[in-house]
Amino acid sequence: MTTTATILDGKAVSLQVLDRCADRVKQIVDQTGQTPCLATVLVGHDPASVTYVRMKQRRCEAVGMKSIKIEMGDQTTTHELVAKITQISNDPTINGILLQHPVPKQIDERAAFEAILPDKDVDGVTIHSFGTTSFGLPGFGSCTPAGIMRLMDAYNTPIAGRHAVVIGRSPILGKPMAMMLLASHATVTICHSKTQNLPDIVKQGDIVVAAVGRPEFVKGDWIKPGAVVIDAGYNVGNVGDVDFDAAAERASMITPVPGGVGPMTIATLIDQTSLAAAKQFGLTEKE
Repeated sequence: MTTTATILDGKAVSLQVLDRCADRVKQIVDQTGQTPCLATVLVGHDPASVTYVRMKQRRCEAVGMKSIKIEMGDQTTTHELVAKITQISNDPTINGILLQHPVPKQIDERAAFEAILPDKDVDGVTIHSFGTTSFGLPGFGSCTPAGIMRLMDAYNTPIAGRHAVVIGRSPILGKPMAMMLLASHATVTICHSKTQNLPDIVKQGDIVVAAVGRPEFVKGDWIKPGAVVIDAGYNVGNVGDVDFDAAAERASMITPVPGGVGPMTIATLIDQTSLAAAKQFGLTEKE
């Protein structure tokens, strides 16, 4: 379809992030002789998770970092997973840790996340990381919302003073997204499964972030003319949480699926791993 909405090209912006990251990795290797390393922990054999881990490993290698994959079985217990994460958290050769989620149902995912040391929580999933995000302190942001903020910044998207509507309240997407928008001086409304009159609330949004995990849940006529639409969903069939064609007719800016939020999430993970390594090695970046 033909649309006048600006497409927020996450793939292009992510490549810029990764280029800068590659420069940082080279600086680390040149100054310390050590190569930054990301450990990915995969529990079970969910096909989508296997694919995501493979993509993240490739991005690591592309910027000159190491990536090691730790695979655990479908029947892994919370105790076993926490023990493994604790072990690699204490390994000085590993600079960042990613626990691929979701994990099998028998595992207490929050307990597993909390086993990651804050300095190695490059996915921004711990309570510590949420706290630093909320209070504007140094730390690692949850990768998807942090990637969204980078993407909007790359397109000079106005945020201060605008009404942002976040649909979804997960602790690693909706909630930190709201905190990041609030820190950028937006007025933020968080919506969820119990929200009444959702379409009417979304229609008030100058910025709409959809993170509900339901294909084409957000309809085009919910979108305020001129709004910025961020689709953080990824469903079967490469479909997002927003009815893209209909929403693009009304939006001023919109992210595609795929090629919008997804590449920014991975690029942010890789970038934060390189930053973690630099900090652990006691380096400061050259201007």
